[in-house]
Amino acid sequence: MKEKIVYWLTGSQTLYGDEVLAHVAQHSQEMADYVNASMPVTVKYLTTCKSSEEIVAAIRKVNEDDDCVGVIAWCHTFSPAKMWIKGLKLLTKPLCHFATQYNERLPYDTIDMDFMNENQSAHGDREFGYILARLRMDNKVIVGYYKDPEALRELAEWCKAAAGFAFSKNVKVCRFSDNMRNVAVTEGDKVEAHIGLGWEVDYYPVGELVDRIGEVTEEEVDRLMAEYAEKYIMDTDRVDVVREQARYEIAIDGFCRENGGYIGIVDHFGTLHGMNQLPGLAIQDLQSKGYGFGAEGDWKIAALGAVMQYMAGQEGTGLMEDYTYDLKDGLCLGAHMLEVSPQFAATKPKIQVHPLGIGGKSDPARLVFEGIAAPEAVAVSMIDMGDRLRLIVQKIELVKYPHKMPKLPVGGLMWKYRPNFKDGVAAWIYAGGAHHTVVSSKLTVQNMVDLGNMWGVEVVVIDEHTELETFKKELLWADRIWKSKL
Repeated sequence: MKEKIVYWLTGSQTLYGDEVLAHVAQHSQEMADYVNASMPVTVKYLTTCKSSEEIVAAIRKVNEDDDCVGVIAWCHTFSPAKMWIKGLKLLTKPLCHFATQYNERLPYDTIDMDFMNENQSAHGDREFGYILARLRMDNKVIVGYYKDPEALRELAEWCKAAAGFAFSKNVKVCRFSDNMRNVAVTEGDKVEAHIGLGWEVDYYPVGELVDRIGEVTEEEVDRLMAEYAEKYIMDTDRVDVVREQARYEIAIDGFCRENGGYIGIVDHFGTLHGMNQLPGLAIQDLQSKGYGFGAEGDWKIAALGAVMQYMAGQEGTGLMEDYTYDLKDGLCLGAHMLEVSPQFAATKPKIQVHPLGIGGKSDPARLVFEGIAAPEAVAVSMIDMGDRLRLIVQKIELVKYPHKMPKLPVGGLMWKYRPNFKDGVAAWIYAGGAHHTVVSSKLTVQNMVDLGNMWGVEVVVIDEHTELETFKKELLWADRIWKSKL
């Protein structure tokens, strides 16, 4: 992600003269360099914008740079906003208005009109903010001193979302199955997702994957088995079953690369004609390498998982499913039949072979482990409301299993809902949240809110501040607002 660029544009004007403008450029470079050191992307000072023509030229450079994922705008002095109109109307990258200034404190003993004229961020912020509001731009505003850790944290979260937004535009999902019959929430408008989010979702018959599996060589399997031996504990003597999963992984990975760079995968346990096992270990290991996965035809989760994995640096992020409750302790056990990512493993995962009990296939190999604990994590769902997409983001706390579960041969997570068990579950249900989610211990609610705003989708947040009756009213109000946009 550090290869991606966020350009720093400073607002000023020619009124102040060359000496002041030289200070503006010097300060801008110094500030951008300082900020860059703590960002997940590369922040580069681009220019000081002093006229409409300069702004248009800068925005065109921003738009044309494929490595650029966003813009930070800062007003050092007073920057008349009418000159920003043409450029801002051309901008195709996310915009963050950083309301900061070069000096943290005022020089009370020496402050004079020269200092006031040169340092007018408070003045410039309001002029710039007005034109953003007038243009109805969905920009981000961050307030604080540029060296303040909290302001830098907010800016880093926004940069991560901007990088995810850019990545999203090129996400391709390979579907080896349609949705599970009669299941509603995994359905969705793939054309609208392509238009609004950039997600390209394509179907391939599972027979094409079966053919690719038949082309995998023993040497390729040997190499991947050696990789498994380094990463996991071989806890089975049924090595032939594990080798078959290795064939699946090699075939899926090769198929996705050779057919246009798919980074999301969808299968379904009911549509595996020609395969002996449901891909378990294969899908788990592919998720550890950055692939998004959607079970039972859930392409939205596959795409969302790929984007969130990229934003999280392929750590602590992957497919999850609310499976069953501990109502006494207010906990949820999350898992899936096989496909939970080893990014969630608290200790080195074990490769085991067990019957699946569903799908009518032979016993599959899978990774078995207990999940990590994390005081703050997010569970995220994308659903199609018919007239718009809704991104539901819930803050959760990942906890250790309170008891061992020796007869449950899966990878799993245990969590507590925010704001509490009853209201957290009820709010999720009221919002229409799916049973498939992407959980991340590395991303924050704000990351996902920023990303959702960049996408232009409805964002619903469930956290410690959620009050259920107010939440229900907000859903009703949002429904009326979004319908009015049609």
